[in-house]
Amino acid sequence: MQINYKLQDKFDLSVFLPALFLAIIGLIAIYSATVNHPIASGNFQKQVYSAIVALIAFFVVYSLPQQVFKMFSVPAYAVSILFLVLVLVAGKTVYGSKSWLNFGPFGFQPSEFAKVALILCLANWLTYKNRDINNIKDIGIALLIGLLPISLIMLEPDTGTTIVFMIITISLIYWSGISLFGLFVVLSPGVVVIASLFGTVVFIISLVLVIVALFLFKRDLFNSVTVFVINLGASFFFDYAFRILKPHQQKRIESFLDPSMDPLGSGYNALQAKLAIGSGGFTGKGFLQGNQTQLRFIPEQWTDFIYCVIGEEFGFIGSILVLIIFLVLFIRLLNISGMAKDRFSVLVIVGILSLMFSHFAINIGMNVGVTPVVGLPLPFLSYGGSSLVVNMIMIGIVLNIYRNRKLHT
Repeated sequence: MQINYKLQDKFDLSVFLPALFLAIIGLIAIYSATVNHPIASGNFQKQVYSAIVALIAFFVVYSLPQQVFKMFSVPAYAVSILFLVLVLVAGKTVYGSKSWLNFGPFGFQPSEFAKVALILCLANWLTYKNRDINNIKDIGIALLIGLLPISLIMLEPDTGTTIVFMIITISLIYWSGISLFGLFVVLSPGVVVIASLFGTVVFIISLVLVIVALFLFKRDLFNSVTVFVINLGASFFFDYAFRILKPHQQKRIESFLDPSMDPLGSGYNALQAKLAIGSGGFTGKGFLQGNQTQLRFIPEQWTDFIYCVIGEEFGFIGSILVLIIFLVLFIRLLNISGMAKDRFSVLVIVGILSLMFSHFAINIGMNVGVTPVVGLPLPFLSYGGSSLVVNMIMIGIVLNIYRNRKLHT
């Protein structure tokens, strides 16, 4: 009994087990999605090897002294920026995105490791010498720390990862205690940009709402005009950025707004994914029995659309089980953030939670047709060694903070 108490005091199974269960479910789904595929049949074996590496990485990170994360946050960020530049020069293009670096038989995505580096570096900056996040200079530098990797990833281009980096940056700034007006300044340009996707009328309405909000905040004329100009400029910048996107990326955005406009092209995956999930019924068609899965109607179904494999073959029960496991993991991460006694550790866990939740929400949304198809893996489940290793490293960081939580009391 005492042994169990000591284990629980140092190692939180309610975080580790959900991550492990999700990885096992992912292996089962990847096997089903690739076993009859002429090209991807070896992906299951590769994912098993990646899972072993991920577990080793988890225990190594879990065992490190906690101060290592803060000590190496800036060097890790600098190295990640270097790799993001390198991938633009010597990277391998996969599915229209130059995001892979190969070293002999091994390859990895620098952007996956850059996510962890950004969380650590931004958390370090936001907690350095009790800085005031409502100071314009400090907000600007915090945004710059996030925008530097975002700019490099946009050049690959990788829309999905860009969105995740934005969410991480905004989440950490918000959790640092930014004022309501400061949060409005950070978020309102994004809202206006999204509104512009739905036509001129919605765009104008969003600008009117910005003006109303500025009036309610009762700021001086200079600040109000500056914020309005930033919002207006953001919409024009997005229009310019949309025009320089590659055709397949433009079609992804357009097909999100109306998947039926190109059912055999950019909207094909989303429509087929919904069909697969819907056809699974309550209990599913059974392991290796899914028509959409086994007949390969969905391209790359072992990566971004792994959830539709689960939905078709294991039905509503399997789909809900995955959601419940994720929910348990997210709630526990939030609870542990409340246990941490230093602000750096709190922000690191919040950053990890925002990263995983954004991947989860966007990927599930892609599968059920409520978010654009932007190429984001489902944490722990989707095929991809870099993603799985990084996810387990992040779980290792969280449990390392949990193990050392009493050192700051």
